[in-house]
Amino acid sequence: MREDGIDGIPRRAVVVGAGVVGLSTAWFLQEHGVEVTVLDKQDVAAGSSWGNAGYLSPGFSIPLPEPGVLKYGLRTLFSPDAPLHVPASPDPGLWAFLTRFAAHCTPWAWKRSMTSFVPMNNECLDAFDALTAGGVEAKTESAPITAAFENPAQVAELRHEFDQIRQCGQQVATTELSVSEAGVPQLSDRISAVLRVDGQRYVDPGEFTRALARSFVARGGTLRTGFTVREMVRTSGQVIVKSDAGDRVSAEVVVLATGAWISKLAKPLGVRTPVRAGRGYSFTVPTDEPVPGPIYLPAARVACTPYQGALRVAGTMEFRPVDAPLDRGRIEAIVRSARPLLKGVRWEERHDEWVGGRPVTPDGLALIGATKQPGTYVAGGHGMWGLTLGPLTGRLLAEQITTGKRPALLRPFDPLR
Repeated sequence: MREDGIDGIPRRAVVVGAGVVGLSTAWFLQEHGVEVTVLDKQDVAAGSSWGNAGYLSPGFSIPLPEPGVLKYGLRTLFSPDAPLHVPASPDPGLWAFLTRFAAHCTPWAWKRSMTSFVPMNNECLDAFDALTAGGVEAKTESAPITAAFENPAQVAELRHEFDQIRQCGQQVATTELSVSEAGVPQLSDRISAVLRVDGQRYVDPGEFTRALARSFVARGGTLRTGFTVREMVRTSGQVIVKSDAGDRVSAEVVVLATGAWISKLAKPLGVRTPVRAGRGYSFTVPTDEPVPGPIYLPAARVACTPYQGALRVAGTMEFRPVDAPLDRGRIEAIVRSARPLLKGVRWEERHDEWVGGRPVTPDGLALIGATKQPGTYVAGGHGMWGLTLGPLTGRLLAEQITTGKRPALLRPFDPLR
């Protein structure tokens, strides 16, 4: 049962996690008149909300378990240079997770999950507009994503993927172009075909998340960093959040939005769907000419984005412990795969090398909603699409928390499924 304030709305809430999902939830709770405290063990945008490619791309937002991933993954699973990599390890939890993930890599399972993504994808950019209209001082840039191919036959694979998305009810506008028509000076002579995906956007993800935090604080929110949550206890109509250092914060409502770390705290709350870190890498490189918009290299599974006057390059899916150190060999593998396809990029001057854990579920669906412990909710497990879907997740979850009614869009993402 929800502890209510005036008109049934909780008076106070705690959000654990200062990434884009957690801060969006906090911001939209404020829209409903809730007093919110955000806690984070590190700082704002310390995880995947900083180092991702910055795509706001409903056209690419799809369930990660799909037949193509299984076929490709089995062939390259243990290759250190492969975009999808699982280091050999005796971790039984990881292998149990991957077995469940593989079981969802069927056409039928993908279509069922994609049907759940479609209404979220259709509304996700509106949630960004609500944030910027409400005072979040960060721009979202509208630009097509240019998918570039060395082999023209590869275009058919991506075109087929978009056809499947359309069959599930989502419209995606694509146009096949010549390389000269694409207008992207970074495409090398090795590129022979281009597919432009319209209706997409991009941001500087770290700056957007920091701007969201600034807006949240300016509206009266409390932000506490260096707070590592140990447990949450329900008592007398309150949820008490305890830290490793013995600090306590209490509220009628608590939301867990801790990304790839979510399972440790959510499992005791009845959330049985595991979340593992699908670690991605990124870095920044100077370019000889300005980059007009996002570039996607499907064969290499590499996403590139204009970033602070340079180019952010991101890629790989690596199943290692979330806190494992950066593996520089994975950075080198991205460079080797992308270098022949791009020109005017000063690869040896790269900086901001980064690794972060994307929160991946075995069925590809995020965990958004109430747990078995009254007053406690989770928001995480978005895989590669936490930035694209984060603000909408926050808006819908804030609606559920303050009205007591779960929005229809969130039903497939029930964390107790």
